[in-house]
Amino acid sequence: MAGSRASTVDAYLAELPHDRRQALAVVREVIVANLPAGFEEGMEYGMISYHVPLARYPDTYNGKPLGLAALANQKSYMTMYLMGVYSDEAEAAWFRKQWTGSGRRLDMGKSCVRFRSLEGVPLDVVAEAISRTSVDDFLAAYERSRSRATGG
Repeated sequence: MAGSRASTVDAYLAELPHDRRQALAVVREVIVANLPAGFEEGMEYGMISYHVPLARYPDTYNGKPLGLAALANQKSYMTMYLMGVYSDEAEAAWFRKQWTGSGRRLDMGKSCVRFRSLEGVPLDVVAEAISRTSVDDFLAAYERSRSRATGG
């Protein structure tokens, strides 16, 4: 389901099977309730996205908003992408420790956390992970990474 053509979050959720819709809606509520000021929710890359609006930071490498997090429905599981965790080794270590400390199984790639049901998600850990990255810190990390990539 990633790669949806839905243009709004509500339309994206409406096209999901009932159980997936409920699970992603709950995770979405947690993200929105803990999203630092300056980020916004929308649709990017066929997923629900939490990103820095282009009005705030238009100078991106691809002309798209910089994403902090995203939610997607995949064929066999649901996915939460956490770029704030991916881009910082200390944050990644903190996140892994918190998630596994909750007693839930962590199925994680570099930035994606895969889950099959809401019961597999420690919502308090998601809330804290989202709230830990301010827009200013996120943009500063992005600019540092761009500077390293261009040798500047």
